[in-house]
Amino acid sequence: MLIAFNKPYGVLCQFTDPQGRPTLANHIEVPSVYPAGRLDHDSEGLMLLSDDGPLIAQISHPRFKWPKTYLVQVEGDPNDSVLQALRRGVLLKDGPTLPCEVEHLEAPPCWLWPRVPPIRERMYIPTTWLRLVLREGRNRQVRRMTAAVGFPTLRLIRERIGDHALGDLVPGQWRWLDERSAQRGMPAQRNPVRPRA
Repeated sequence: MLIAFNKPYGVLCQFTDPQGRPTLANHIEVPSVYPAGRLDHDSEGLMLLSDDGPLIAQISHPRFKWPKTYLVQVEGDPNDSVLQALRRGVLLKDGPTLPCEVEHLEAPPCWLWPRVPPIRERMYIPTTWLRLVLREGRNRQVRRMTAAVGFPTLRLIRERIGDHALGDLVPGQWRWLDERSAQRGMPAQRNPVRPRA
């Protein structure tokens, strides 16, 4: 089975936490599924979960180069040379990144939900929205890349993994991505948003 989930800000990409912080278990009550890759606690957006180990490995392992698309709000207004540096790849402590696609957005997409809590903006420093497509998945890679070129990430939302997109999922919602699960009598399409305790 394969599930698409819109991970809210502040949710851990695991099902248990000894410190009692919000986890995937607060939103997904399907047994024996595991995340195919991770998003940081302070990142939002699309996650895929499955009970199929080889599929999880294919989605998450860098050698398969599944493209992952991110909306990124950065502090400042990067010019064309900065965007070109990101496209070519930047040198991080663990080596150079692969080339990636970068698009400057005039505004955030109209479907984007407000973050709770909101980001901290500084009065005299503008923010800019970018769309990045990566084909590798290092720890906190997008944040480290934008910091390396002098434009720290304020907000990060993954909107696509391969051919799978967020679509109309709101934070905390999930849906089946395969007919097999629906045909086995699993709940159709989407779960209701569960309030946090």
